[in-house]
Amino acid sequence: MGADGARIPRVRGGATFSADRRYRYRLWREWDRSRAVVAFVMLNPSTADASRDDPTIRRCIGFARAWGFGGVEVANLFALRATDPRGLRGVPDPVGPRNARSLKAVLARASLVVVAWGADPFARHVRLPRALSSHRRLRCLGRTGAGAPRHPLYLRAGARLVPFRSSRRSAA
Repeated sequence: MGADGARIPRVRGGATFSADRRYRYRLWREWDRSRAVVAFVMLNPSTADASRDDPTIRRCIGFARAWGFGGVEVANLFALRATDPRGLRGVPDPVGPRNARSLKAVLARASLVVVAWGADPFARHVRLPRALSSHRRLRCLGRTGAGAPRHPLYLRAGARLVPFRSSRRSAA
């Protein structure tokens, strides 16, 4: 039971990784199957896995619950796991061979798509995957001074969703 006496639903979850676990293609958490799912598309995965949340995933779950959703799906522009985005530089394939297909599947399942890769300079030079750039109703939790969609970890709980449009060209 929660502090207010309300029953806290059990959270089920999972994740899809490459065989060597260097790439995380998808992560999901579900607490109410009767409700819609929100997708968050961020820069790259960190330490969260099928059963363990990191601070960013906990934050995404908090936003999703506040908005009335029953689950979250998380995908990334880069599937390479790194606790510091600078770890993406110099890696031959930080995107991962299955990332485009996985991102497309996550977007198809979600009722709402929130882009949230933050202000990392590496993200500014990346073409958006076609599945993302052609999506009609992208939202974000505000923008940085440089126009990037804000990362959920650093925002107050009441942050509001706004439409997101990118002028960047897409990649296959």
